[in-house]
Amino acid sequence: MILDTNALSAFADGDEGLLRVIRDEEELALPVIVLGEYLYGIHRSRRRAQYERWLADTVAELRLLVVGEGTAEHYASIRSELKAAGRPIPSNDVWIAALAREHRLAIVSRDQHFQGIKGLRAVSW
Repeated sequence: MILDTNALSAFADGDEGLLRVIRDEEELALPVIVLGEYLYGIHRSRRRAQYERWLADTVAELRLLVVGEGTAEHYASIRSELKAAGRPIPSNDVWIAALAREHRLAIVSRDQHFQGIKGLRAVSW
């Protein structure tokens, strides 16, 4: 299962609802895009040191997903599908969805726009 940025933040904060959703997952994956968004957020946080320590301890347990040529193909397809349907979403979320589709993994997020992407299973909490 892929963690979206809001899921990673909830994980860091020990959100019980999210923890119930991910508890039985064999593997959690972290898109490099989510890592960048999260790092940006914690750079601006009053709790930066705490979150940086948590991330350093946790990231080694997660499978880091990087963008490659296959991801770019999925990105182009998803973006085209969304444009044709008149439902664009933020570009970073298209990249995250592309990684999820490429690796055939569900994505856990509170962003409802992932629900409308063909070939992607989105889970909320």
